[in-house]
This record gives sequence, C-alpha cells and structure tokens, in this order.
Amino acid sequence: MNIDYIVVQAGGKGTRLEHLTVNKPKALVPVENLPMLFHLFRKFPDKRFIIIADYKKEVLREYLESFAEVKYQVVDACGSGTCAGVKQAIELLPQREPFMMIWSDLILPDDFLLPVDERDYIGISQTFPCRWKYENGEFYEESSEKQGVAGLFIFRDKASISDVPESGELVRWISGKGFRFSELGIAGTREFGLLKEYEALGQEKCRPFNKMIIEGDTLIKEPIDEQGRKLARLERKWYGVAQEKGVNNIPKLYSTEPLKMEKIDGKNIYEYVNLSVDDKREILQKLTDTLKHLHSLEKIPADTFSLREAYYSKTMARLSKIRDLIPYADKRTININGRECRNIYFYKRDLERKLTKLSCPEFALIHGDCTFSNMMLKNDKAPILIDPRGYFGFTEIYGDPNYDWAKLYYSVVGNYDRFNLKDFRLKIDKNNVELSIVSNQWEMLEEDFFKFSGADKMAIKLLHSVIWLSLTTYAWQDYDSICGAFYNGLYYLEEVL
Repeated sequence: MNIDYIVVQAGGKGTRLEHLTVNKPKALVPVENLPMLFHLFRKFPDKRFIIIADYKKEVLREYLESFAEVKYQVVDACGSGTCAGVKQAIELLPQREPFMMIWSDLILPDDFLLPVDERDYIGISQTFPCRWKYENGEFYEESSEKQGVAGLFIFRDKASISDVPESGELVRWISGKGFRFSELGIAGTREFGLLKEYEALGQEKCRPFNKMIIEGDTLIKEPIDEQGRKLARLERKWYGVAQEKGVNNIPKLYSTEPLKMEKIDGKNIYEYVNLSVDDKREILQKLTDTLKHLHSLEKIPADTFSLREAYYSKTMARLSKIRDLIPYADKRTININGRECRNIYFYKRDLERKLTKLSCPEFALIHGDCTFSNMMLKNDKAPILIDPRGYFGFTEIYGDPNYDWAKLYYSVVGNYDRFNLKDFRLKIDKNNVELSIVSNQWEMLEEDFFKFSGADKMAIKLLHSVIWLSLTTYAWQDYDSICGAFYNGLYYLEEVL
C-alpha cells in the first residue's frame, strides 16, 4: 500500500495553550523552531496534504502560502468538533486511494514509518494519555496511555468514511461504525495540548543553523541545513582573518573543518541577570572598546551596492514576502503601543531616502551580528565575540561599522535577546497592537552606549528599526515573531522618519 495523501485536522483553537494561540491556530505553534504542522511537512515532503482549517484560518492560509514547500490544499471546515471538515477534505481525494488522517498537534518520532500492507490502521499512543482507548478491536471511552487512540488513522479508501457527519467527535463516530483496525504503535510521539507541556520544552531561539557538540573544553559547530553551511564557510573565514589580525577577544581556534574552538567558561551576556548598573557600565565599556579595536584593524573602500543591499533591498524583499500575512499591513498607519506609526509598505521611499543619507566612506572588519546572544563574558567580565556573521551585503568580512553598533544597540535598548527566546506578548486588537518584550535590563545605559561608541544617535536608531523589520522572515518559524518584529520595527522607525 502506497500512501500519497495525508489529511490533517488543523482546525483546533488550542485554548489550553493560552497566549500561544491568541493570534494563530494551534497548528502554527512552533515546537523546536518549527510549526507543529511543518514537522509533518518535513517528515513527508513528497506527500500531498489536505489541511482542514477553522480557527484563524486566514492566518493559516497566508502563512502556508508564504512558507509551505509541499503540495497542499486547504479546506475551510463546516460544522464543529473533530468531524468538522473531514467530509470536505476526503472529497478532494481520488477514489480507492489510501490516506492517513492525523491531528496537527502530533509530532511523530523520527523512526515512524507508514505501513505498506493493505489494512486500515489506528494509531495507538503507547507513551502518552488519550481520552479514548482501543483494545482487542473495541473502543472504550476511558483514558489510556498504553492503548490510547492518538488521533491518527490510515484508511484504504475514502468510501469507508464517506458518510462522516459535518459535526461531532470523530472518534466517537468511528467507534460506532464497527471498524476493525490494525494497531499502529506510535511510541515516542509527542502531543502538545497544554501550556505546561509546551513550556517543558525550554526556550528556543528563533532560528538555529548549527548543532553544538561539546567535548571537554572544546566546542564543535556543525551546520544543520544549507543556510547553515553557507554561514559556516563565512564564519570560518572570519575567525581565520580575526586570528591573523591579532584579535584577542575571540575563542581559541583549533580547526576549521569542522569548526573546533575553545569552549568559553562563561555565559551569553543577557544570561547575567544579577549584574549591578556599575558592572554593566564596565562591561559595556569593554564591549565598545573591543568593537572599536576590531574596526580599526583594516579599512577598505565602502561598497555602495552592499550598503543598499544590507539596509534597504534585503529588508524590502523580506517584507514583501509577508505583506498579506501581517494584520493591518493594508493600513497607512498602525497604532502600536499607543503610538501612531507609519506603515513601511506605504512609506518605503521615505526610508530609502533616509538610508541613502547615511555616511559610510570606508568599510571595516566587522563582527556583523554582535548582539548579547553572540557575545559571552568570561568570569573576569572580559567580552568574547562568537558567531560572527562574516558578510555585509555583497561583501565578505568587511562592512559598515554602524551595523555593529546598531546590532549592539538592538540588545542594549531593543531587548532582542529576550524576543529571540520568545519572551514577549503580542496582542492584536481591532484598533491597535500591543507588544511587550521582557527586558534585558540594560536600557538605562542607552546614553552610555552612545558616549562609549561615539556612534551617531539618529543613524543607529534608523538602522535599529531596519534590523527589526528585516528580522520578520528571518524568524519565519513563529507567526507571532514575524508580526512582533514587524510592529517593533515600525514603532522604532516612527522616531526617525
């Protein structure tokens, strides 16, 4: 039996996930940096998906249109309950074609394989509790972990469920049909129905490109996707140049294939939560001195094409991809945290003119991504630069020093690192947007930042807003992060337009 079609029940509200589903359907809640639904896409990239939508269905449609890379169709569920939309979905299936039906909040284990023999199957939980039990060919409405009905079925032909009602509980209806299923154990499958289950995963950054392996005092970084491989090449090159130029505030490099380096005995800067203001001021002074030294090592003529690419073209290209996805993107202004903000889609030429007026006669050796997430402190408070970006626009290694200052400002004032860990709340009402980000607790040093760095205040604030806007599709795995980055970018942009 060759199964080419997968019907996904993605209509649930996910109310027990609380703030995670205020703005999006449960199917788009990210688990390990990937929306729940996209775990199915990654596992079965060659299948055809029919997705049943209900709650926040327009968000789901626009999100899939922007980011899904599989063959899919969406149906708007008629009726209520887990039966809703099933009849509409199976109408899109060919006759006499086997298919799998699965709930969108099931994350299947890596070793899960579709069966090949000609039978109807029911997924049995084995490792997590379910409301219904299936045992010895019978359904029982009682909770079970070992024999739980897990929200996964495989049917040989849609004709067997062609009379499914528009409303009701699907398992209850199936239980009265007299089906005889073969059991398909899905031990290791994860289900996320409660906020506490989701929070037990721990905090994940928006988009990791590498996996880290620690061997004693050595850290090994290996890319996990094509983007990671491109960045790894640039990172290796940057470390090589920095080492050659005598940059001291970097890890000791042991090899580049793979990238092996010293494991720093310390933490990311944002993780130091009990520092005094004086401690922070001392660290900020060391950080700015480190970056000033890096920028002074070598200069090359500035490339105006790279400047435009890094600040304007890349940002607008990313924004164009999510224009139909963002609420109120069709409005000329959006009220964000009480501030009426001009919408970049209508004022892009104003931004373009502002950016062309920025002065950058020379490029310098820059880090390219010097947020608190990419800098560590040794126990003596010495800053260590990690995870360099390695390019700026079309130029490798060298770029606009203001970009480094804007990225540092992004952490000091913008609290990017907490946003990156999804420590924020986003509320989208009919007339306004409210965004609150947990603080890094460094904002009080804004004036010290400008004093120590010597950077132009308006230039850094302008680039800071651009960096937020550019984050939108970089953080594509989380709908709230896309929207939050967009609205935050507009909020800061309003100060300088």
